[in-house]
Amino acid sequence: MMTKEYLTVEGEGTGTVVEKKSRFIATVFYTESEEDAKEKIAALKKKYWDARHNCYAYVIGADDPLERQSDDGEPSHTAGMPILSAIKDSGLRNVCCVVTRYFGGVLLGTGGLTRAYREAAMQGIENSVVKKRVLMCRAVAKTDYAGQSRMLRILSGEGIDPDETIYEADGVKIIFHCSEGSLPGISSAIREATTGDGSVESECMEYVTIS
Repeated sequence: MMTKEYLTVEGEGTGTVVEKKSRFIATVFYTESEEDAKEKIAALKKKYWDARHNCYAYVIGADDPLERQSDDGEPSHTAGMPILSAIKDSGLRNVCCVVTRYFGGVLLGTGGLTRAYREAAMQGIENSVVKKRVLMCRAVAKTDYAGQSRMLRILSGEGIDPDETIYEADGVKIIFHCSEGSLPGISSAIREATTGDGSVESECMEYVTIS
């Protein structure tokens, strides 16, 4: 069974921590695939080419998510794991966090590194715009031109704003999202309002950002 909803981020969030002259810069961003995450990580490494380390972690997928992390030359488990822990503790999915470190000349020890990387990641997450993505049914409603206004009234009564309206030679198609459970009722109401000329078909289940 697919996860009904999950939290993620929109756009990019950043955070900075300074510890004994070392500067830790966190960059948090949304990603849907490992390939996309790797491309964005590479871009950040290019941006911060003069930094000592660019450590990262990501969690990808709503169900059985893929988790990866990298210490990028820091002592084992002092960077990638704390970053990953920050993401998981925040309950986020489809998120990557890269923490760039500019070395300040003072060794922090494993405990100091772990705290600094986690704190930077948490700041980046706190400064991000968090959104909820909900699993919804993508459906298409079809009717002739005479039934369009009646169909739109039914959708409006359900609190649904159409995603797209397609005008064709023989009628209108309206693409919309709704909960899977509400689809039968919407379909029945549209058929009744259009005296059988209207129809509703489910296309797929997909995640939609709602807030």
